[in-house]
Amino acid sequence: MLYDLLIRGGHVIDPAQNLNAVMDVAIKDGKISSLQPSIDPSLSKQSIDARGQLVLPGLIDTHAHVFQYVTGRFGVDADLAGVRSGVTGLIDQGGPSCMTLPAFREFVVNAKKSKVVAFLSSYLVGGLEGHYYPSLYKPDCLDVDATVRAAMENRDIVKGFKAHAELGGFARWGIDVMRLSAEIAKQANLPLYIHFGQLWPVPEAGSNGVDADTILEQVVNMLKPGDILAHPFTRHPGGFVNREGKVHPIVREALARGLKVDVGHGSHFSYKMARIALDAGIMPHTLGADMHGYNTPIPKPAGTPETHSDEEHMFAGSVRFSLVSTMTAMLALGVKLEDIIPMVTTGPAAMAGMSDQMGSLKPGVDADISVLHDDRGRWVLKDNEGTQVVADRLLRPAYCIRLGQRYEADAPVLPTLLEEQVSA
Repeated sequence: MLYDLLIRGGHVIDPAQNLNAVMDVAIKDGKISSLQPSIDPSLSKQSIDARGQLVLPGLIDTHAHVFQYVTGRFGVDADLAGVRSGVTGLIDQGGPSCMTLPAFREFVVNAKKSKVVAFLSSYLVGGLEGHYYPSLYKPDCLDVDATVRAAMENRDIVKGFKAHAELGGFARWGIDVMRLSAEIAKQANLPLYIHFGQLWPVPEAGSNGVDADTILEQVVNMLKPGDILAHPFTRHPGGFVNREGKVHPIVREALARGLKVDVGHGSHFSYKMARIALDAGIMPHTLGADMHGYNTPIPKPAGTPETHSDEEHMFAGSVRFSLVSTMTAMLALGVKLEDIIPMVTTGPAAMAGMSDQMGSLKPGVDADISVLHDDRGRWVLKDNEGTQVVADRLLRPAYCIRLGQRYEADAPVLPTLLEEQVSA
């Protein structure tokens, strides 16, 4: 037989090749072998009927937290957020640090079926308990030289760095953490991914004169092209939308300088803020689910915190989501599917500096493919603020192919919106 597997009759959309048509995709030896309008099924050992489904380059989640166990309650199983959710590639945001990177390589990168790389934490402590303890993230808890060295010696898996620019930290120790983080990224010549929107409570001593609406401008001025501004649609102070309900003017200037924007959905995603930003012409470059152990319905390891400073961050009473469901959210906000798919394929691949390895169905690259159901109807979506929007199109992961191997989208944490369809 010429091919090992043939995916037949699906709607192939591959921005890297400017493809948007019904096509057959052939796989051999774990690589994409051929894309044609029609391929004789007798030429393949096995074929799958994908008629009526979307066949996409393997989806890449730019905001994962998958340093399971080492980060306590925070890290989820990489394959739960990855191949079992129809996602072939994950970028862990700030889980490992220069001290814990060897464990991340051994127990996540090497051990899981999903392809995993990392944006290394700027902080020595990494993402332990999801940055639950603010005192571990002050300037004294960064080591520029050690972090740069760890990145340079592990370039195959370290694709950038992660830091936080938010009110709770600025109130405690000012902007020094961001200066050090920007220096790390500059020396290593890798992108810096910055969390915006309040994360930690303001200390009892007060905000130290810091205005949340000034943080974005202070930080943008020290960044370089290719750095990533995360959480543009956050409901928390210090994001893209100021207290007057308008997008901060510095955002457009940042985009003009070559900075990028990642949704980083998470439990702080706000449809209201998204509407304001999108109406102002702020279109994200990448999506990112931001699933983790606090906002995902998985068992809590013994001994981990019962609460979180952001109570709505906790899963109890919150909304289930996944990378694919964030695509549905963007559709409901009026973004075209053809504009969303680059946010989960070519955009993330470029962000990781891996456009030659992932994000496309070009013959010769790894056979990483995501196949999605594309349902039509009427569904009411909501965020953790209780804001509702109506979707007439629902994307659901069916399965994915990773290095030629099929994995069903059977993660128990996936949303169940199909069961919640409402009448017109």
